[in-house]
Amino acid sequence: MNGAEALLETLTESGVEVCFANPGTSEMQLVAAIDRSQSMRAVLCLFEGVATGAADGYARIAGKPAATLLHLGAGLGNGVANLHNARRARSQIVNIVGDHATYHLQYDAPLTSDIVGIAGPVSDWVHSSISAEGLAVDGAAAVAAAREFPGQIATLIVPADAAWGEAGLPAAPVATPAPGVPEDAAIESARAALASGDAAVLYLGGPALSEEALNQAARIAEATGARLVCETFPARIQRGAGRPLVERLPYFGEAALDALHGVRHMVLAGAPAPVAFFAYPEKPSVLVPEGADCITLAEPREDVLAGLTALADALDAPKEPQPGPLAPLAPTPNGPLDVMGLGAVVAAHLPEDAIVSDEGATAGIALYPMTAGAKRHDWMTLTGGAIGQGLPLAIGAAIAAPDRKVVNLQADGSGLYTVQALWTMAREKLDVVTVLINNSRYAILNIELQRVGAQNPGPKAMSLLDLGNPDMSWTQIAEGFGVPAVKVTTAEEFDKAFADAMAEKGPRLIEAIVP
Repeated sequence: MNGAEALLETLTESGVEVCFANPGTSEMQLVAAIDRSQSMRAVLCLFEGVATGAADGYARIAGKPAATLLHLGAGLGNGVANLHNARRARSQIVNIVGDHATYHLQYDAPLTSDIVGIAGPVSDWVHSSISAEGLAVDGAAAVAAAREFPGQIATLIVPADAAWGEAGLPAAPVATPAPGVPEDAAIESARAALASGDAAVLYLGGPALSEEALNQAARIAEATGARLVCETFPARIQRGAGRPLVERLPYFGEAALDALHGVRHMVLAGAPAPVAFFAYPEKPSVLVPEGADCITLAEPREDVLAGLTALADALDAPKEPQPGPLAPLAPTPNGPLDVMGLGAVVAAHLPEDAIVSDEGATAGIALYPMTAGAKRHDWMTLTGGAIGQGLPLAIGAAIAAPDRKVVNLQADGSGLYTVQALWTMAREKLDVVTVLINNSRYAILNIELQRVGAQNPGPKAMSLLDLGNPDMSWTQIAEGFGVPAVKVTTAEEFDKAFADAMAEKGPRLIEAIVP
């Protein structure tokens, strides 16, 4: 058994079942080992950013790590943006990055690079193997690091000679320690603040947005009147009919502070205190109302479910929260299609237990609240702000939950970053419906140009935010990658196309033309 075979068997025995791959010469022994493995599913991605984004989506839905297989520092570098998003989501990922043989590094071959330096900013754990004999042990350690609650990015660098060298047996899985639980003092501080009668917010993030944790948060809200508010870009929130309603903190800082106006206590549960995405002239960076205090119930890497449950019990909250009011659905639209009409159609037809990958950018701001009354579903967002995540995230979600419909709400500009994902959807026959929201521009940047104080932008500046001239045909792009596609311009056309796509299995793309 060579090092690659020992590593692959160790990964599968540790519970890693899927590898999203874009390999090269240095990884051929690993490719051969995957071929011989009966337990590892291999998924080819045509760009490394698709592989890393897919691993993120898989981890968010499966609750366990996937592996990526990447080629040297250049391949890892291509995957960095979606690893940044995955790290912000605290997803479980094991990156396997091939390297030159140890004795070849001294010659500084053209593809030699500082892999550790590239991996560091987007990894919680980085290790370079030095021998075939130790590779399996390193693999078990990588999986254990990735599983550390609620999830981490582990990057294992595998020299080619460690992969082809003779190795011993696979390594046994390494146990992951249980997460820490909030201290009694933190629970008491949160209880006192929420019981004071002052206006308060329970600010939720990470695992606090699972259904079980949200039910505990709803108990707290019922006992104290505290509002439930979540991070602007949660990794995954379970929502829809019958689940607790949670406000999503607005993206723009002024809107966020307006939404929190009058709040005196912010109890942080699985999320840090909110800050603005960017600095703007004469606008605050920290989005905590003046005079309000922040009380940490549970740090992002603590067991927030345990903290919320203990807090609810300390408040003598009802054992079961009362069902919240059902959010109304907008009426079926007609006429020219716009974002509001698009949201109404999605809310009406989204099936039970669907998974939504939201990279709708400006459109997503409207689509999220409009779908609050849809059937139960999971909603995933762009956690780190590095665009090009929506399509790959949908791949991973579909592989993690093949019996659930996946809907990718995708802005046109960010979709172009990882458009190769469509090919993987077709090849793997994934049940993903992509709603390509086409307004032919980077709409969010038009807003940001004004917000940073740029005055009277001219045609040269505006051309950098425009995706027309020439216009792109997403139906032709999708069909070129093997995904059936249709273009719609009216609400009636979109209603029919989306309803049909929900009733059918397999990948589809709907190009929705909106203003």
